[in-house]
Amino acid sequence: MWNRRDWLTSLGSVAAANAALTQSLVAADNPAANVADRSSSIRITKLTATPMQRKVFIKLETNHGVTGWGEIDQLEPYVAAALVRSLFELLDGENPTRIEFLWQKIYRSHRDMRGGPFMTHTLAGIDMALWDITGKLWGVPVHRLLGGPTRDKVRVYPSATATKVGAGPSEFSGTPADIERHVQSIANARKQVGPDGMVMFDAHCALPPPFLIQLASAIKAYDITYIEEPAVPGNIEVFKRLKQHIHIPLAIGEQARTIWEVIPYLQERVGDFLQVDCAHTGGISQLRKIATLGEAYQVPIAPHCVTTDLGMTASLHVSAAVPLFLIHEYYPSITPKDLVRKSWEVDKDGYASLPTGVGIGCEINEVRLAELAKQPSKPEWPTRGRLKDGSIADY
Repeated sequence: MWNRRDWLTSLGSVAAANAALTQSLVAADNPAANVADRSSSIRITKLTATPMQRKVFIKLETNHGVTGWGEIDQLEPYVAAALVRSLFELLDGENPTRIEFLWQKIYRSHRDMRGGPFMTHTLAGIDMALWDITGKLWGVPVHRLLGGPTRDKVRVYPSATATKVGAGPSEFSGTPADIERHVQSIANARKQVGPDGMVMFDAHCALPPPFLIQLASAIKAYDITYIEEPAVPGNIEVFKRLKQHIHIPLAIGEQARTIWEVIPYLQERVGDFLQVDCAHTGGISQLRKIATLGEAYQVPIAPHCVTTDLGMTASLHVSAAVPLFLIHEYYPSITPKDLVRKSWEVDKDGYASLPTGVGIGCEINEVRLAELAKQPSKPEWPTRGRLKDGSIADY
């Protein structure tokens, strides 16, 4: 049994221990006592937009000498470059670490441009650059700012164990020869990767619903991992119709821009994988939000990607940090030689290592970028989307 004296003595010991703890917490060598918001005085001072082939590279500069890079993809590059230069007035003098605030400021700045490709693709490049600056400022890879990696490596395709076959514009209903051609293409891809590999089929929005239903009926549900872009976005009823008749998983979202366009696919249960693109949907910020929406519906992301290594690396950071993920598209040949130095590699089994270094983790050769910017490139769209009778088809 304790008496009053013992009790008072114990209180004195506790007080002494607390005092010692407090003293240690304020010690100069204690990191907890030296936390400071080093980002409080940083400001955006300059934006440079460089059209390069079918892309636009964005460079954001700050008063602290920290720079960030982003990529605009799948737009008419000279129009996109002009737009992002115009949007700079919304960034000038702002703190680049207020990423969500600046995303909302730009997205909501013009009521008639919200959600369209020019706004969201352009905003994606800005968003990448903001995350790049913030990661560099705090000395960590972007995926650390997103909560840290949830996996040790990220599976990519095409590889020795995963491949994709695709389709071009087709008539509304297929002949036996039309269907057999696609069936054989899928069979050849399966032989290439083996029974343990992955085969994806990209419909490119180019196979009309009747044709796609015919094709899906001609193969087993497990012959392919998913059908990508099964229909042109815009009418959710078309996707519901396809889901009713097709027993193969569907990957949707390549042309879905932001969480607002993704949510109907999830609510109507027509998508089994979210094949969204970091450079289309508003950047790292939106891709992370979309992955969280998918998590609630048990729908993994399988990101589409046709950017250079810069945009690809930005997307890899999100894929590394989210719980539900299948596979990531990646084409090394898209990146011009000596333009981007990335901080990750793909192994023989088709897995990308996690990006290292600070920020996005890419270095841009600005001399090479300037050289490429002087080389004209022809647009790709005039050569696509024609049927045998000369009419215009979806692609």
